Amino acid sequence: MPSNITGKIVVLAGGVGGAKIVNGLAQVMPLENISVIVNTADDFEYLGLSICPDLDTIMYTLAGINNTETGWGRADETCRVMDEIAELNGPTWFRLGDKDIAVHLLRTQWKRQGYDLFWITNELCRLLSVNVHLMPMTTQQVRTIIHTRRKILDFQTYFVRQKCEPVVQKVEFDGISETIPPLGVVKAIRFADLIFFAPSNPFLSIDPILAVPTMKRLLQAAHVPKVAVSPIIGGKAIKGPACKIMQEFGLEVSPFTVANHFRDILTHFVLDVVDNRHNLRIYNLGLKTLVTNTLMKSVDDQARLAYEILKFVF
Repeated sequence: MPSNITGKIVVLAGGVGGAKIVNGLAQVMPLENISVIVNTADDFEYLGLSICPDLDTIMYTLAGINNTETGWGRADETCRVMDEIAELNGPTWFRLGDKDIAVHLLRTQWKRQGYDLFWITNELCRLLSVNVHLMPMTTQQVRTIIHTRRKILDFQTYFVRQKCEPVVQKVEFDGISETIPPLGVVKAIRFADLIFFAPSNPFLSIDPILAVPTMKRLLQAAHVPKVAVSPIIGGKAIKGPACKIMQEFGLEVSPFTVANHFRDILTHFVLDVVDNRHNLRIYNLGLKTLVTNTLMKSVDDQARLAYEILKFVF
């Protein structure tokens, strides 16, 4: 269902939810008109390799080589390297496939040669025939730090190693004050006809992007529609700990909480039909609302939702 909309769209995204809606937009719009600003606060070093989970998840999805069962990693993957590391009693808590390792090896080598993450991401996308403009939120190092009741954890230890089980008291982004958005990100926002908040975790995927100095001001200064899709459907998150964190922060687990969290930036909001009871409350925040089926089980679902949102906003 290609749309006749040819405006330039900027998407703020992270993780599987971000990958799905970006892939949906890629089905109905010219690829060169889509720019994606991706969370990099989840990035870390593992076994000496530079790992960028959110960038890779979106890149693999757009390249059509993602693992649709896990939501992360590559399709038709083997794990011979990790199996051998296990035989040698090495760390295997963060599972990497062999094809995935090839990408991390190249990224790590290029970093050591002095190339920044913006260039590296662009080069990897070129090699994988990804024609959407995929951009890191910054090229400087940022690390999500999770404050729990017992200890302070780096993000991947909390998310993967401890399976999001500790109770979260606070989330901070170490190094964020020293960052700047890349020039490509600034230009994309300034020339955008629509800014799109993907159905990603508000606290762990979108907040780090907004925390980059000047980013929020740039978005607020853009006099274009700004629409968010709720990652909460019927009191549950499709993937990840968004609902759990809301509960631990003492917040209502609903699309209203998401809309209220971003109300000073947004103009439009999309929520699922099962959450229609929150529609008026969100509308009263000053946001135009669309109630539709937001669950994306297939590429067709992704394209349908993207098409509906474009028609709603434009």
